[in-house]
Amino acid sequence: MKIGIPKEIKDKEYRVGIVPAGVKSFINRGHTVFIETNAGVGSGISDEEYQKSGAKIVSGAEELYKCSDLIIKVKEPLEPEFSFLRPGLILYTYLHLAPLPELTDLLLEKRIIGIGYETVRLDSGTLPLLAPMSEVAGRMSIQVGAHFLEREQGGRGILLGGVPGVAHGHVTILGSGTVGSNAARVALSMGAIVTVLGRNRQRLADLENIFGGGLNTLISNQHNIEEELKIADLVVGAVLLPGKSAPKLISREMLSLMKKCSVIVDVAIDQGGCVETARPTTHSDPVFSVDGVIHYCVANMPGAVPRTSTFALTNATLPFALEIADKGVEKAAMDHPALARGINIYMGKLISPEVAESQNREYQELRF
Repeated sequence: MKIGIPKEIKDKEYRVGIVPAGVKSFINRGHTVFIETNAGVGSGISDEEYQKSGAKIVSGAEELYKCSDLIIKVKEPLEPEFSFLRPGLILYTYLHLAPLPELTDLLLEKRIIGIGYETVRLDSGTLPLLAPMSEVAGRMSIQVGAHFLEREQGGRGILLGGVPGVAHGHVTILGSGTVGSNAARVALSMGAIVTVLGRNRQRLADLENIFGGGLNTLISNQHNIEEELKIADLVVGAVLLPGKSAPKLISREMLSLMKKCSVIVDVAIDQGGCVETARPTTHSDPVFSVDGVIHYCVANMPGAVPRTSTFALTNATLPFALEIADKGVEKAAMDHPALARGINIYMGKLISPEVAESQNREYQELRF
């Protein structure tokens, strides 16, 4: 199979879909890998490194798409890439289609085979291709939140860890999954007072066992969220309904409960956000303020630490990509139900029930 790795074009997106070791794995199995020139530079990977691993360097995206059967990306296609899509092309990337009906329409019209990393799901419910970037985003959420709490950035002037004799900052985390647990880890290590809200009591108990008595946990409901908003300096939106739009846990009215110049980091923004006032932002222009509350809603947070993110992502995505290349997408999906669950679009048909529910559409069962 011919595999193409384009250069990402989302604002300040420096990740790339594969590392040289991954290229070598494809080459050793008899496949051909095309890399768009300078695709890996943002992650510290040169064209020469890819060439040494056996890849062919292609000068532009249009040429790369034309000569590829399987495109491995990091983020969803953007308008400059739309014309390169064609029927039968396999697109393997983060799609996050639930809040993007226009992109869903386009991918259906183009009759591609769209596999979303975020919906590849094991029988246990684990999301193996989302997990590494959720770990990165969860840890980053505290870093960026702490940064925007600085007065120079418009924040309250709070040091999360405090100093002796001065109250520590209070971090509220909505969601107890991978993002939430990683956010809690970093916030606690900085010395903050941390509360995690989640719906699963056993999961909250597990987090208390992991982090000890320094972590507060609460069942997630409107009353508890509102009480936490009154005391929080930093709120992290870490909720996830796999493949679906995120639930709106913080309404516009609830912002009035928060302190002026406090910060919300809505990590759920790539699924529409869990804050009613949230809208996607970019690394170039990451924040805005509503009712005196700073909102950070960058939809590709891990792109700010691309080398770590690229290597972590390839570790997760490569095994499934090799299965697709070796067997074709149909046979690979039949052999691996987790991969089949990742197919959102198949030759003009919407396959994902989660995307369909979020967009009030009908879906079709995957049949080969």
